[in-house]
Amino acid sequence: MKEFTSKIGLLFGSFNPIHIGHLIIANYMTEFTDLDEVWFVVSPHNPLKEKKTLLADHHRLAMARIAVEENARFRICDIEFKMEQPSYTIRTLTYLTEKYPGKQFVLIAGTDVLPTFNKWKNYEQILENYYLYIYPRPGIMPGQLISHPHITLVDAPLMDISSSFIRNAVRQGKNVEYMLPQRVWQYLREMHFYEK
Repeated sequence: MKEFTSKIGLLFGSFNPIHIGHLIIANYMTEFTDLDEVWFVVSPHNPLKEKKTLLADHHRLAMARIAVEENARFRICDIEFKMEQPSYTIRTLTYLTEKYPGKQFVLIAGTDVLPTFNKWKNYEQILENYYLYIYPRPGIMPGQLISHPHITLVDAPLMDISSSFIRNAVRQGKNVEYMLPQRVWQYLREMHFYEK
């Protein structure tokens, strides 16, 4: 059995923008599970999402860095911007495992990924070689895959807040400053993001 120096949770997302829901989940994972750190893996364009609503990579990275800078157990990982597109989770996991042999990587995801997880590239390899910590999403049942020995359902608080909700609210001229870290909200306002 391989010995690891630390256990790292990987939270993948476009973070368009990063919001308190992401941070609450990450905070729960570092405080209430055996994870030592959470790395936010900021992803380039997801082929399943519309490109026109996606901010430029450097802006999403900047907001993510601002959001986590005061927490020593959080880290931003931009590795997928340097990898071949489209970015597949298995490639990122393999790369990070090779680059940091002393760290054990765990995938953090919501119950919403499980119903279609079998469509992911090399999903069997992910399940065989990595663990998944799954947090509940409102109204989404985890399905049969939750009984897999490498999948743990974590009793994190339900977070019914999304980046798309925030974008739509800003477009409508709503004030959603308490749904984002304060400095992320300021950045977003100064740059007039999502207003049109």
